[in-house]
Amino acid sequence: MPDPGAIDDGVYRNSTFGFSYKLPFGWVDRTADMQDDSADASKSRVLLATFERPPEAPGDTINSAVVIAAEPVQAGIRSAGEYFQSLSALTAAKGFQAEEEPHEFLVGATRLVRGDFSKARGTLTVRQTSLVMVHNGYAVSFTFIGGSADEVNELIEKLSFGPRKR
Repeated sequence: MPDPGAIDDGVYRNSTFGFSYKLPFGWVDRTADMQDDSADASKSRVLLATFERPPEAPGDTINSAVVIAAEPVQAGIRSAGEYFQSLSALTAAKGFQAEEEPHEFLVGATRLVRGDFSKARGTLTVRQTSLVMVHNGYAVSFTFIGGSADEVNELIEKLSFGPRKR
């Protein structure tokens, strides 16, 4: 089971996967609400789920979010690109359209695979970008949701990588 990580002074850190995420000021941590209490090690685990506002708070804008999860990779999947195929299918099933083919994306010196998606919600457009890496038998997905491509990119800029456990 990977390290669940922790939030300290507004920054989530995870030593197993070697990354940190600076939470936007005033956002709501809903990680515990979104975690599966199952001890089943074969299931996906939400490491961080933070939202611009609580789900019960109405708003006229997209409730921007960052969700980071780790999932044991299935047999035969060796790369983030291979894992991304199933992630893209899941995203499409939720009504999102791919904006382009998934491609390599660097955060510092760390190579990830990036996919950008969008979905109309009334008069608004939801933008979702997912970044994926595979490390130590886990696929780690970083999902950023916002009301514009610029907002999503600002959320991605709060992600950084350092040393990872082997």
